Amino acid sequence: VQLQAFGGGLVQAGGSLRLSCAASGLTVRNYVEGWFRQAPGEGRSIVASISRSGHMTYYPDSVKGRFTVSRDNAKNTVYLQMNSLRPEDTAVYYCAAKSAVYPIQSASQYTYWGQGTQVTVSS
Repeated sequence: VQLQAFGGGLVQAGGSLRLSCAASGLTVRNYVEGWFRQAPGEGRSIVASISRSGHMTYYPDSVKGRFTVSRDNAKNTVYLQMNSLRPEDTAVYYCAAKSAVYPIQSASQYTYWGQGTQVTVSS
């Protein structure tokens, strides 16, 4: 199983980025996926999770209304659309997957992880 996250970069505050997480060795529609971020000196925190059906999502208050998680089953890829970016969104972003049904907030419950992609938001 491999999850490959990409799409990070440098963007000005107020800008947008779309992260992608391409999966191989698993079928994303059969899994719950999550996006996490980790800033220097901090732990890994949830930013979005999508249910196996794709009909349920979870966002913490810090990103609600700005970030959107989605899935393209045909491409076996999960996306994180990030709008209205703020300097405090700067972090390494990771995608993760677990064989489950409902969105999962806890990083410790995920089975598979991708490598991180750096997002830097300048003020």
